[in-house]
Amino acid sequence: MLPLWYNSPMIELDNRTEKTYETSRLETICDALTPLEVELIFTHNDEIADINRDFRGIDKPTDVLSFPSDPFPGAPLGSIVISVDKVSAVAKELGHSEDDELALLFIHGLLHLLGYDHEVDNGEMRAKEVELIEKFNLPKSLIVRTLEE
Repeated sequence: MLPLWYNSPMIELDNRTEKTYETSRLETICDALTPLEVELIFTHNDEIADINRDFRGIDKPTDVLSFPSDPFPGAPLGSIVISVDKVSAVAKELGHSEDDELALLFIHGLLHLLGYDHEVDNGEMRAKEVELIEKFNLPKSLIVRTLEE
């Protein structure tokens, strides 16, 4: 497990929780999709609910939020905020590890930073998620399971 202050070359980690996760898989995923640095914030439901309310007008916790940076030379791609409470609950519900759930949420957030938007596209983001889930040998996400029903 990495200490709370660990920063890797591609991911700048801001862990605001007591949870620790192995982030090497996230590094590999990030490296496969972008040469740019990504800020990754781990938080709890209460803080992500505040962020969700303040930036999206939705007053409830969510699993992952993405905030692209303004493009300029040397700027990071953006920030991904993940609720460790949601990671734990969904992993338990779907029967896979928290590290797998974290990777699934990271992929989802990273694709948003790269410009994908499942709310307005014609399935391109979902297709890319399926491709990456298979590439990185991850369990089917809730999104993929929902698509199959």
